[in-house]
Amino acid sequence: MTDLFEHPALAQPPGPSGRRSAARQRLAAKRRRRRRVRTSLVVVVVLAVVGAVAWKTWGDVSGFLTNPFARSAEDYPGPGKDPVDVQIPQGATGAQMGGVLLDAGVVASVDAFKDAFAMNPGAAGIQPGTYALLTEMRASDAVAALVKNEKVETKVTIPEGFTAAQVFERVASVTTITKDEIDAALADPASIGLPAEAGGQVEGWLFPATYTVQPGDSAVTLLSDMVAKTVAELDAQGVAAADREDVLKKASLVEREAKYAPDRPMMARAIDNRLAIDMPLQIDASVAYGLAKPGTDLTTADTQDAGNPYNTYAHKGLPPTPIANPGAASVEAVVHPADGGWIFWTAVNLDTGETKFAVTFEEHQKNVAELRAWQAANGQG
Repeated sequence: MTDLFEHPALAQPPGPSGRRSAARQRLAAKRRRRRRVRTSLVVVVVLAVVGAVAWKTWGDVSGFLTNPFARSAEDYPGPGKDPVDVQIPQGATGAQMGGVLLDAGVVASVDAFKDAFAMNPGAAGIQPGTYALLTEMRASDAVAALVKNEKVETKVTIPEGFTAAQVFERVASVTTITKDEIDAALADPASIGLPAEAGGQVEGWLFPATYTVQPGDSAVTLLSDMVAKTVAELDAQGVAAADREDVLKKASLVEREAKYAPDRPMMARAIDNRLAIDMPLQIDASVAYGLAKPGTDLTTADTQDAGNPYNTYAHKGLPPTPIANPGAASVEAVVHPADGGWIFWTAVNLDTGETKFAVTFEEHQKNVAELRAWQAANGQG
């Protein structure tokens, strides 16, 4: 048997058809080499792109970890330039605060502020108010300044029992609101929310409390707040609008006469008992208010002066207006007076304000004698 590779026919040089077959094989091989080259180039390009993206991503992440604000959000380098007061409104979100600061020229962008806000643990505690900042601050510095809660404001405290005149004097001496501005506000009672039942008289309607006065606040703003607090207290006590003025009149008398909390509801009851029997109230604090003098300076002639409309010796019933601005305790005492038949009361110790109540005139005279003895012993007789 002849070996295949020794077959004479196969050993012959290729004819025309054999040459064409060899050419096709060479062309196919060349195409395969081209495809391999193209595939290799594509793989190289893809790997290069993936590597670039990975490098960029790692750069962004590592940069954020080392400097959270070194991102695309526009920010000032700080530390700031010109002083500026900025008011943060009630209930503002971080984005809203950023908008306020952007408008004031404090930060370069809302996004920078939002980033700084998110990174500061105390940012959620930022309170509304006016803050002294600088223009062109770094966002993180602006957030830190707000977190300190160092607001531009003035606090004014109105004690219980202050008269309106004393309130105005305190406001003018502590804040930038002037007496002229207060007088202008009082000339338009509706502008400060004074109810119609007040008859245009603000006495008794300026609730004693501590008030915060911010730059831009006016006399109207502050007085409106005081009146609103009084209305809110009366409403909370269930006082009808028609009864508000009388409740404030009684509460103001209690406020100026009572020294201790337990005395207030007893005094309120004694006032009601006197009014019920059409007896003059005979309250020195009211007489003194009408004369614009201290109650300790009253004379017998003062209590006989019928020209003083606040003279509760000469005139029956309640005074024309409240005589002071009562606090919540005195209002509550009037709304919920103690049970008892007391008609009389008198202080028996002018230093401590100890007060004794009596149902009968005879019992009252004993209490008055105790007061006289104290006055004699203390050189006040």
